[in-house]
Amino acid sequence: MTDPKGFQKYNRETPQTRKPEERIKDYEELYQDFSETQTVKQAARCMDCGVPFCHSGCPLGNIIPDFNEAVFESDWKKAYEILSETNNFPEFTGRICPAPCESACVLGINQSPVAIEHIEKSIAEIAFEKGYVKAEHPLHRTGKTVAVIGSGPAGLAAAVQINKAGHEVTIFERNSRIGGLLRYGIPDFKLAKSIIDRRIKIMEEAGIVFKTNQNIGVDVDANQLTENFDAVILCGGSTIPRDLNIPGRELKGVHFAMDFLEQNNKRVAGDEIPKNIELLAKEKNVVVIGGGDTGADCVGTSNRHQAKTVTQIELLAKPPKSRSIENPWPKYPMILRTSTSHIEGCDREWAMMTKAFIGDEKGQLKAVQLVDVKWDIPHGNTRPQLIEIPGSEREIPCELALLAIGFLNPQFEGMLEQLNIAIDDRGNVVDENYQTNNPKVFVAGDMRRGQSLVVWAISEGREAARSVDAFLMGSSVLEGKELAFGLV
Repeated sequence: MTDPKGFQKYNRETPQTRKPEERIKDYEELYQDFSETQTVKQAARCMDCGVPFCHSGCPLGNIIPDFNEAVFESDWKKAYEILSETNNFPEFTGRICPAPCESACVLGINQSPVAIEHIEKSIAEIAFEKGYVKAEHPLHRTGKTVAVIGSGPAGLAAAVQINKAGHEVTIFERNSRIGGLLRYGIPDFKLAKSIIDRRIKIMEEAGIVFKTNQNIGVDVDANQLTENFDAVILCGGSTIPRDLNIPGRELKGVHFAMDFLEQNNKRVAGDEIPKNIELLAKEKNVVVIGGGDTGADCVGTSNRHQAKTVTQIELLAKPPKSRSIENPWPKYPMILRTSTSHIEGCDREWAMMTKAFIGDEKGQLKAVQLVDVKWDIPHGNTRPQLIEIPGSEREIPCELALLAIGFLNPQFEGMLEQLNIAIDDRGNVVDENYQTNNPKVFVAGDMRRGQSLVVWAISEGREAARSVDAFLMGSSVLEGKELAFGLV
C-alpha cells in the first residue's frame, strides 16, 4: 500500500492552468507542468480503504490502488503495466474523462478524493517519455481477419485487443484522419492531436491497418466487408444530432455544435475550409444551447475565435454546489461544474428555453427569443413537467447559435441498412453480448449503448473484441473488466 497517513499529510493538488487571457490566444493544452515528486505525493493519498469503490466507479475497472502504489514507489514502468492491463489509452482518459472513479473514491466521503485522473495521465506521459509504450506484437497470427468500422475510441480499443489476440485488423474511417470523436469532436486545447498521432503510430507498428476516406455504406458496400472478413465490428458512433424544431431554425447562423467543433479542429490541423461554409464566432454574439461538455467546448472555441459575447443556456435548473441527500456517495455527483472554458468568459443561464430564432430580411440570424421555465409536478401527475414563467420572454442578440443538445442514435441509412442490422426503439443497434442479428457483425460504443463517455467507448470496444475473439476461436484469451475484481 501507499503511505498509511498520506491522506492526512497531503492535500489534493492538481496542475494549474495557464492564465485565461493567455490561453485563449492559442489551441495549446491548458495545463502547466507538475513534477513527478508532486504526483508521488498525490498517489500517497490513496488510503488503505479495504473496499476500493474506485474500481466500480471506473467503467474500465482500472486497478487504481495498485497503480497508485507503484507511483508511490516511483516504479513508473510497473504503474504503466498495471494501468495498461485495463485501459488501452490512459493518455486520452487522463485528459478528457470526467473521472467517475474519483466520485467513488472512499477518501471523497469527507475529503477531496485522490487525483486519480491526473495520476493516470502522468503514468501515460512518463511511460511514453521513458519508452515503456511499445507496439504489442501477438505471439502468433490466427489467420482470421476482422474489420473495424470507425476509428473513434471504441474502434481503436477494439482493434488493439483484436490484434493482441492474433487476428489481422483493418480499421475503416470515413474521414481523412484517424481518431473519430477524439480528433474531430474534442478541441485541441483539451486533447492535442499529437497525442492521438503517437498512439496511432504504435498501433501501426503492431500491425493494425488503417484505411481513411472509406465511408462504409456509401463509398463501399457494407456487405463486401462481411464477405471479405471473418468478422466486422461496428463502431460508428451516435451521429444523428438532436435538433430544435422551433421557428427560425432554417436561418443562416443556426448550426449543430459538432459541425462547428469538427470544422474548427480541421482548421487547426491545417485543412482548407471553403469560405462559403466557414463557421466562425469572431465578433459575433454566440448562444450555445445545451449545458454539457460539448456546449462548454463550443464556449472555449468561441472564445478563441474572439467572439463578442458567449452565452450558454440550459433547460434544467442550476445544479447545487454540493451533493444532495438524494445523490449520496459513491454515486456520480450531480453538482455544478465549471469548466476551464467557462472561466475564460461566458454567461451561463439555467432553467431557460429557446422559443424561436429571429432573423433579418436577408435570412440571417440576429436574435434568440428565450423564456424562463420551471419544473413542476402538477396535481395528479407523477412526472415533472416544464412550465413557462409568464412575462419572462425576452430576446437577446445572437448571430451564431450552436445546438449542443446531444445525439439521438446512429445513422441507419447506408451501412446498417445494407447489413440489415436490427435496431431498437431508440434507434440503437440491438445486440446479444455485442453480437448483432448478423452473426458475423458485432457492435460497440455509442451505436450500441447510445451517446456516452469516451471511457465507456473504450470499455465497449474491449468487451466487443473479446466477444469477437470467442466467436472466431471458441473461447477468448483477452482479459475483461473482471480482471479488476480478481475473477480472471
